[in-house]
Amino acid sequence: MARILLTAGPTRAYLDDVRFLSNASSGRMAAAIATAAVAAGHQVTIVSGPVPVRYPTAARVIPVITTGEMMAASMEELPRADGVIATAAPCDFEPRQRMAGKIPRQGDGLSLELVPTPDVIATLARRARPGQWFVAFALEPGANPSRAFEKIEAKRCDLIVVNDVTAIEGTRTAVTVYDRTHATVGTKSGTKRAVAAWLVRLFDERFPG
Repeated sequence: MARILLTAGPTRAYLDDVRFLSNASSGRMAAAIATAAVAAGHQVTIVSGPVPVRYPTAARVIPVITTGEMMAASMEELPRADGVIATAAPCDFEPRQRMAGKIPRQGDGLSLELVPTPDVIATLARRARPGQWFVAFALEPGANPSRAFEKIEAKRCDLIVVNDVTAIEGTRTAVTVYDRTHATVGTKSGTKRAVAAWLVRLFDERFPG
């Protein structure tokens, strides 16, 4: 049995107390992976942004909203995890300044200054202990692996799972898994539930014990 830390869903970057930047990540892939991992006998903790899906009752769920909150919660859980699966799609940018209340409508438009948010999986991987493993997900147009190869090196992950933007909010997906040498570990397409079960088996083989 492995203790798996799973990051899931989108995060929100608030402009004011009403409006925010986010994305269409549904959490379906994370829920499917959590379900498959629990069925395989693993202990799963999910740090999840706001999603409409339900996670398996056997998993422990820590709800968060912002990227900063996802980072803090994940860092808190990291020492107890054997491995991390980062399916979340946290906001990469946030407004430099969050305005109080509600920004009034402005006829001549509104300019925003955005700054990078913390890179959750890269920060976690930098604090890895011996034997701890890390898997990142990369959503790329056309499932182009070139950006994924940059990410696996920058984020210091053991594997990266690449899928196309068409997977967003869908019930089906197609993934290709690469390792640090950029070698293809495997490919799978189908429902997210079927792909998740395949991924969990792959991770179990890759990271035994």
